[in-house]
Amino acid sequence: MSRSEERIRKLESAEVRAQLSALYGQAQLKAQTERHAALLRRHESVYGEREKVCLISAPGRTEIGGNHTDHNHGRVLAASVNLDALCAVSPREDLLVHFDSEGYAPITLSLEELAPREEEQGTTAALIRGVASGMKDAGYAIGGFDAVVTSTVAGGSGLSSSAALEVMLTGVFDGLYNRFEMPYVQRAQISQRAENVFFGKPSGLLDQMASAAGGLVTVDFRDPARPEIETLSYDFAGRGYALVVVATGGSHANLTDHYAAIPQEMKAVAGYYGQETLRGVTAEQLLADAGELRRRYGDRAVMRAFHFVLENDRVPEQVAALREDRMPDFLQLIIDSGRSSFMYLQNVFADNRDQSLSLALCMAERLLAGKGAWRVHGGGFAGTTLNFVPLDQVETFVAAMNRTFGDQACTVLNIRPAGAAMIGD
Repeated sequence: MSRSEERIRKLESAEVRAQLSALYGQAQLKAQTERHAALLRRHESVYGEREKVCLISAPGRTEIGGNHTDHNHGRVLAASVNLDALCAVSPREDLLVHFDSEGYAPITLSLEELAPREEEQGTTAALIRGVASGMKDAGYAIGGFDAVVTSTVAGGSGLSSSAALEVMLTGVFDGLYNRFEMPYVQRAQISQRAENVFFGKPSGLLDQMASAAGGLVTVDFRDPARPEIETLSYDFAGRGYALVVVATGGSHANLTDHYAAIPQEMKAVAGYYGQETLRGVTAEQLLADAGELRRRYGDRAVMRAFHFVLENDRVPEQVAALREDRMPDFLQLIIDSGRSSFMYLQNVFADNRDQSLSLALCMAERLLAGKGAWRVHGGGFAGTTLNFVPLDQVETFVAAMNRTFGDQACTVLNIRPAGAAMIGD
């Protein structure tokens, strides 16, 4: 029996079955066991038999509250989900990386040099190099590795495939060359740095923190170096609701400038008050100074500042509603958040020729008014909407959205209780 077959047999142990059930849900146990087994066989097929092969997983995330607040030191409400980036990976004795991701051309790079490379911006190679750099700077051992990778967090799905990949990579170095004990806040910070500095995308810390922490969390980024994190426990299904994301098919290509403009405009308004970010600026201040602010920075910047202030205050209200089990109030706050994003933040569409998110929100309001909630999900401009759908209406809702946006447009999510995980070890 080959070593990969021995590892596959271990997937059937009670311990690993319990771990897979916790990460993906009991209904997914058979499918996930087969998926993990297939990845182990693929690793052996690509790289040959190895003495040590680890399975490392990191989840995608759903943003529930705090749309575009993290980059201005605001609050968020987010959760990791039961979709993930997963790799079977073995260590090397040199600093070469072989990275074979399903659906993409294989990557080979050396970790001898860990400085950002302009020609790698926007690529997976940049994220690998960036995570390695961050790990080494933080005092962790690094080394080369041979990996095969698969992901159920589709690029452009709005569930942060990049954060899942980055957090998975911290798990690779941590699992192969350290003790797999890295604090999740550090995982998130290293991942964000890789995305900002090496990949070239100006993101906040929300995506990486939600992926790294696992479960349902509220995070206050008042001090990004020491974010304040509280875990929550809420059974949406037990209260009669499913979380459904709708991928509308809009492309994220050429949207970096649109994403970058949001924090830039918010911080420009913050500068009027002698601050680097909008945290602490009040709606009353914005009202009093609106005339001068619009003359200096433009109308959209002022509206985006209003969105930040109101959305940042909305997050603790959402948290309180969940803790006090006031689901109707929570649903209304989700709707209010979505309307603010559409009207003031203006991140639902970037081009009048593609208003797929707008249409998805319009349809959700018709289908769910008085019964559920809907909002733009994540960065916006393309991608997905997030919907809280009564369980007895999920089939009708999914059918309507799939007819409009494609057979696989809808994904019904479960909240995953863990961030980066080493399967079976």
